[in-house]
Amino acid sequence: MLELAILGLLEGQAMHGYEIRKRLRDELGQLSNVSFGSLYPALSRLERSGAVEGTEDPGRSAAPVPMTGSLSGERAALRARRSGTGLGRRSRKVYRITEEGRRQFAELLDSEQAGGNDEARNFSLRLVFARYLPPHARLRLLERRRGQLFQRLAEARTAVAAAEGRLDSYARSLMEHTAESTERDIAWLDRLIEAERAKEAPAPGTTRAEVVVGNKKVHEVREEGDTR
Repeated sequence: MLELAILGLLEGQAMHGYEIRKRLRDELGQLSNVSFGSLYPALSRLERSGAVEGTEDPGRSAAPVPMTGSLSGERAALRARRSGTGLGRRSRKVYRITEEGRRQFAELLDSEQAGGNDEARNFSLRLVFARYLPPHARLRLLERRRGQLFQRLAEARTAVAAAEGRLDSYARSLMEHTAESTERDIAWLDRLIEAERAKEAPAPGTTRAEVVVGNKKVHEVREEGDTR
């Protein structure tokens, strides 16, 4: 998940390690507690895989090496910072995504791998970067999550029914609240799915035709009677 978040942020702009961590903390709540001890090793892994490249930024002096509590994290932070030229001023690395990184990002973002116990966080992170997905993949992401929530709702209702007469009013109220929260999440997803389908629907009086451009299939909107 951390690699996906880093690549997604770098897709928008190049950043220093400190800036990446600030964006993770301020914009991605599910990764707000990421430490430098996790961030810098992840950046190093991405750099070794060719997904990102780090270049020196001599225009900005480096902040002190963070005390991460992790020897590997502090070593990675030191590697991320190199000596610059000029009057002994030190520089910081600026990380940029590469074409290989964009390929990896697209693969991670469109992955259908189950999220396990973190399925909600997994979905939320992908939704943050859903603008980078093609429409059909964005719709698949939403529908997959909707299916997970329907399964959870069925399990919650079964649990409430099975506990009939065995729970006090507070415990039962909590179980019912969980089911109601899941129903609200499903309704929210239904609205998102409807909006996505509306974007893909052809305007009245037109049809969608599949054509081949080069070696890729694309959709072309045509007016009725157009036989091109």
